[in-house]
Amino acid sequence: MEGVLEVYQTAYNPKIPVICIDEATKQLVKETVVPIPAERGQPERVDYEYERNGTANLFMVCEPMVGWRRVEVTQQRTAIDYAHLLKTLVDSDYVQAEKLIVIQDNLNTHSPASLYKAFEPQEAQRILSRLEFCHTPKHGSWLNMAEIELSILSRQCLDRRIPDLETLKSEVDVWQDNRNHEETWIDWRFTTADARVKLHRLYPSIIN
Repeated sequence: MEGVLEVYQTAYNPKIPVICIDEATKQLVKETVVPIPAERGQPERVDYEYERNGTANLFMVCEPMVGWRRVEVTQQRTAIDYAHLLKTLVDSDYVQAEKLIVIQDNLNTHSPASLYKAFEPQEAQRILSRLEFCHTPKHGSWLNMAEIELSILSRQCLDRRIPDLETLKSEVDVWQDNRNHEETWIDWRFTTADARVKLHRLYPSIIN
């Protein structure tokens, strides 16, 4: 926990940006009856019945110190998908950075092994050489600021029926572009000193 908090407290360095990664699942839902549009004095009316249409995965990549985020919508959440996400991060999003510090949880796919599953060893090592991982502790995913971004995305964009993958991608792209245009950043104030006071019960006891 303190390792993550110390990273958040370091001075901003554009050569070594701090990137947060998290993911979420979205159930795709089709309408079985065409909704009746809203009209004066009457809200939109939607039938309670619906048809499940599979699920989609949303990778959230964000740099909270500057107010930038990118959401990648995929059909699955496999080691291969994760590896290609890291490649895009290194080769497209942050080409000029010397190294990226990546905050993420301990999901089994969140490891260097995923890169070696997706790419030849030389390519996997090239990508890995640009990354430094910092994992949130078990039951401590709230320390990952990408989780905050996913919560905002869920409230502002995903709290309704979305029928298919293409519609989801389109809606998420609009949300992402609007939020990036506003450069909305996260004012993280929870520090290591706060943790030692407020979460003291989680620290081991020292018996003299």
